[in-house]
Amino acid sequence: MGADARIRVATPADAAAVRDIYAPFCESTAVTFEETAPTEAEIAGRIESTLETHPWLVCETDTEVVGYAYAGPLRTRRAYEWVVELSIYLAESIRRSGVGRALYESLFAVLERQGIRDAYAVTTVPNPGTERFHESVGFERVVDFPAIGYADGEWRDVAWWRRPLAEKPDEPDRPRPFPAVREDEDCESLVRSGESSLGRP
Repeated sequence: MGADARIRVATPADAAAVRDIYAPFCESTAVTFEETAPTEAEIAGRIESTLETHPWLVCETDTEVVGYAYAGPLRTRRAYEWVVELSIYLAESIRRSGVGRALYESLFAVLERQGIRDAYAVTTVPNPGTERFHESVGFERVVDFPAIGYADGEWRDVAWWRRPLAEKPDEPDRPRPFPAVREDEDCESLVRSGESSLGRP
């Protein structure tokens, strides 16, 4: 991983690069149950709508986006405001280079600042690499749903993973939207806090 690699907040202009990373997972794997890759315009819209409330981060090296991670609501009802669901995807060429860990560490820092208490990830299983990765960054596998989805001609199992981010007080303040956190003086430091893991599998 080059010394100039960095983590930053995504923009709609990253949509083409994000699509290039994500499309192979739609077209040739059962990792995501989205079977047709979204268009560049659709991804730009997803980035914009996500940033209204939650972070979407990218890792960029030599001006090329090589991975991304974002958070979104686990459920829409107010009681679920303090938890999020995460997604992360990496270009094949940089896997096991620390980019995934770096993106998640930055994402965790931002989410904790927002006031988020737990992060969840949902993965198709078996997927040994993804399972090991989530365990290595502090996720606990909390429940399996057997044969819950039919994709690529097979019934697929799905696992849910949970990572605590902060303690849960009896009367929590409502989480801050991501745009409010972006106004904090140290927001860039939070976004870049995972960069120390770049180059470390």
